[in-house]
Amino acid sequence: MVNHFLDLDVVSKPDLRAMLDKAAALKSDLKAGGSNSSLSGKTLALLFEKPSTRTRVSFEVGMRQLGGDVIVLERETTQFGRGETVADTARVLSRYVDAIMIRTTAESKLLELAEHATIPVINGLTDRTHPCQLMADVMTFEEHKGPIKGKKIAWSGDGNNMAASWIHAAVQFDFELAIAAPAELSPDAEILKWAQEQGAKVSVTSDVEAAVDGADCVVTDTWVSMGDQDESSDRHNLLQAYQVDQRLMDGANKDAIFMHCLPAYRGREVTADILDGPQSVIWDEAENRLHAQKGILNWCMNGEN
Repeated sequence: MVNHFLDLDVVSKPDLRAMLDKAAALKSDLKAGGSNSSLSGKTLALLFEKPSTRTRVSFEVGMRQLGGDVIVLERETTQFGRGETVADTARVLSRYVDAIMIRTTAESKLLELAEHATIPVINGLTDRTHPCQLMADVMTFEEHKGPIKGKKIAWSGDGNNMAASWIHAAVQFDFELAIAAPAELSPDAEILKWAQEQGAKVSVTSDVEAAVDGADCVVTDTWVSMGDQDESSDRHNLLQAYQVDQRLMDGANKDAIFMHCLPAYRGREVTADILDGPQSVIWDEAENRLHAQKGILNWCMNGEN
């Protein structure tokens, strides 16, 4: 059986927790000056249809810290961007490397790649979800606030791919999620239905103050995702009321933390005083992409759990 990491909802709860435990151990060992060669002799292909800073650097560095190697493939410099099918790309890469991370647009490309690959495929981001980021986010929350189970997370802003993965995470890690978004930008209805069927404590409202009330963490994301063309004033007008500022943070628990997956735009989705302030854990969150993904890589290629 191939250990694909496609989305949080299709990986078991024990496996997700094992990946985070492994990530925490690897991080602790690294900070203590230790080394790890668990992926020695393995090669990871990074396939980018969308550009990246954190995803590329964290996977590349993480793989090398585990003793493995990396090949970076970008759309403009491969046949993948010139008409070769996803299925053929999967078959070819399966003969060369030990796993594939893909950062792409349509989820269908991720699923097709996994269907035809005989090696693990990792979802580095699609327009629908971003599960690697959520693993880092859960790791970061627990470093600062203890176990996430039973805690309340508030999302403010666009119901985008990050919001979708937070919904998946609420089910898999058993926490409450309150999403505040304009009705026009509500999260994926199919994912919300799935969460409801799982008995999750997930709510959606247009009342941002109600969403953050009693929250242990407030999360937001950019109003215009990478590659989107919608920079319209209408979109910004819809989202302006969901900007995370000091007034909004004051409505959460006194010791609440603030998260943002980055890149951030100060003065848009979040004010500078919050992003750069004492409640913000964004740099720990960014660093933990490295560690969380090492846990994922070990699970995918070594079957560690």
